[in-house]
Amino acid sequence: MSRRDEFVERMKAQLDEWNVEIDELAAKARRAGAEAQTRYHEDIERLMRRRDETRRRLEVLQFASEAAWESLQEGLEDAWELMRKALRDAYAHAPDRGDDGPRRRSSGGSP
Repeated sequence: MSRRDEFVERMKAQLDEWNVEIDELAAKARRAGAEAQTRYHEDIERLMRRRDETRRRLEVLQFASEAAWESLQEGLEDAWELMRKALRDAYAHAPDRGDDGPRRRSSGGSP
């Protein structure tokens, strides 16, 4: 498997993890009070936008020429970092602070 293929597979797995975490936050939102629900929904909307942007960049990267791959990889890594920060912020805003945030690999490191 090429370096690019390995990177794409790691990012696809990361997107799957983010989907699970977004679903978990949505479930918490449904159980939260009205004020907290508003904040949850704002955070979830931001997470979904970041996730979708990362997915779009990943699709472009998959079909890019070798010459463009390095530049596109950097852009995808930037999008990954923005998503990771948005997820961390969403957990920080959660009224149920018993959860320390994302339990998966998405909370640290790079793709």
